[in-house]
Amino acid sequence: MSGTLRVVICDPNESTRDNLKKSLMGMEEVWLEADSSRYSLFPEVAEQAVPDVAIVDIDSDENEALQVVEAVAKANPKCGIIVVSARADGQLILKAMRAGAKEFLNSPLKLDELLAAIERVDTAVGGEKRAKGGSIITIAGASGGVGSTSVAVNVAVAMAQQPGNTVALVDLDFALGDADVFLDMIPEYTLLDVTQNISRLDLALLRKSLTKHDSGVYLLPRPVQIEDIDIVPPDDFRRVLGLLKSSFTHVIVDLSKTYNRLDVAALESSDTVVLLTQLDLPCLRNVVRLFSAFEQYQGVSQKVKVVVNRSGLDKMQISADKAEETIDREIYARIPNNYFVISECRNNGVPLLMQSPKTAITLAIQDLANKLNGYSPEEGDESDDNGGKKSWLKFLSKGAG
Repeated sequence: MSGTLRVVICDPNESTRDNLKKSLMGMEEVWLEADSSRYSLFPEVAEQAVPDVAIVDIDSDENEALQVVEAVAKANPKCGIIVVSARADGQLILKAMRAGAKEFLNSPLKLDELLAAIERVDTAVGGEKRAKGGSIITIAGASGGVGSTSVAVNVAVAMAQQPGNTVALVDLDFALGDADVFLDMIPEYTLLDVTQNISRLDLALLRKSLTKHDSGVYLLPRPVQIEDIDIVPPDDFRRVLGLLKSSFTHVIVDLSKTYNRLDVAALESSDTVVLLTQLDLPCLRNVVRLFSAFEQYQGVSQKVKVVVNRSGLDKMQISADKAEETIDREIYARIPNNYFVISECRNNGVPLLMQSPKTAITLAIQDLANKLNGYSPEEGDESDDNGGKKSWLKFLSKGAG
């Protein structure tokens, strides 16, 4: 499948409609854009939503439903229509196909058959040409104070400068999250606001709920109240991540250190997990423990890349070779220590690229962002007359004033 698909459904039967909605909400590959309980309103719903796939249960009124299928097919030829019915006679299937349906499924629906049908109609209407969905990169810490938020914020800013990238940053530390402070922003909306409007959330509303930084990063901050973590359902959060993934090339998630149910949802939804550690025994011990815990969740441990932060902090630090032996994992990248620069950036609410663009720590963050993005600065990036990268200079010049 070629990215997140926008799906609309129509079924006057409340019970079967709710079951279909639950099935779709469990699929990371799709985004339920809208649903309708009346055939007569469905063409208008489909016109406003501009979906990739429409699913219509025709059992409540076959004749009216097939007329609606025909109307939607003519109005939006790029929308793949799936007709659902408890009946399976050849005449009915033929009528549905003539009306414009690409697939015919029998109810009750089976999840694997539904997903396979969605994939087929996606391909049939040109889905192979649709842009791929974005990448979700989760930044996790082996303990508190390892610099997860600093790395998450500055990696997001670095990625936002790369050509063709659009970046969203999600602060999932409900208790002590401060991504907004690092960027000197006062957001109007939070993650709680977005999930509480999940039933009517679409790409346009989601974009309006994010706060854009001068660097180009869009921030979705943690809720104002610490106790609000219990109000955000993991399934709703997964849907938000799915829509962000379909709207941005990169979604950076800054986890809390509690590894709660929302953190786990982020880990499972991620394409890459950056696990930050320091070269000391408590952190490395936690890395081993976390890898053991990640094994409980399918595919998570295989996504994890261990990154050492504050390398060189102390002459008594464990060596990188000894650390790799201890955790039985390769170190993916190392970020040097520079507490003074990081503290200055945090207190000023200014990213590293703007505050200290030429320091070793900033260059290491840029290298990490490039590596995670699979991007080489030497490829496809124009240089100015002095040999510097125009994309970096353009951002830096905005901050210089």
